[in-house]
Amino acid sequence: MNFEIKESLINNVISVLHEAGHEVLRIYQDYQEQLDLKIVKKLDGSPLTEADLISNTIILSALKKTTPHIPIISEEESPSKLKSNKDLFWLVDPLDGTKEFINANGEFTLNIALISSGIPILGFVYAPALNSFFWGGEGFGSHFYEGNQDFKLISPDHKVNINRPLAVVTSRSHSDINLNLFLEKLGQFSLVSMGSSFKFCLVAKGEADIYPRLGPTCEWDTAAAQAVLTNAGGFVYDIQGKPLCYGKENYLNPFFFASRFPYSQLKSFYKL
Repeated sequence: MNFEIKESLINNVISVLHEAGHEVLRIYQDYQEQLDLKIVKKLDGSPLTEADLISNTIILSALKKTTPHIPIISEEESPSKLKSNKDLFWLVDPLDGTKEFINANGEFTLNIALISSGIPILGFVYAPALNSFFWGGEGFGSHFYEGNQDFKLISPDHKVNINRPLAVVTSRSHSDINLNLFLEKLGQFSLVSMGSSFKFCLVAKGEADIYPRLGPTCEWDTAAAQAVLTNAGGFVYDIQGKPLCYGKENYLNPFFFASRFPYSQLKSFYKL
């Protein structure tokens, strides 16, 4: 399905995320001061907080008003509601990195992506505690601000520099044997741990070379940040080098790499 992205839509979603982020940050600051946060466990064992639910309510309400014809899939909806027109739909993670929120390190994000025919064509990643915002869309490139700066265009360098260690960003809260085996193949590398979808954004800015995710994720965990990275000129592909696509029946992602250079270069230089 062809969908024309308009600046008015981009501005509306940015505004919605600022509103939701304001409420999330209020809860976060209260939690830091009082060390009192209601946490429940979802069916999969992952944590859920008041901030997840408030952000979800604000975002979904606004998207329904702005684009009533586009269905919405959110992580915080019940499984029975995870139905969509697979040609075009919003994909929302109202608070990615809930563990980082609970640990009070600021590395959590609010994520919104627009999926068209399996491809994230527009994505927004907002980290309110870090005052950082990324967005990227087809025909618009990718943009970033931090602090009180204006949005600026971002794009990673595509060249592999074999004279320096590969800069790898990995999850702060998840590690597994597959990742350790991958790192063993690289020889020398520098490692940065980061929470939430912010890892993709470090690659999009050129501050990391690759984010290997060799453990389970769901589509709402990655779609918005993938749109940021790919529209900046980066790449997201599975371990066979195929593009990461969306709208699968179970919403589970395969293992993948988010990288500033294409799979052929990664495979050639680092013998994957």
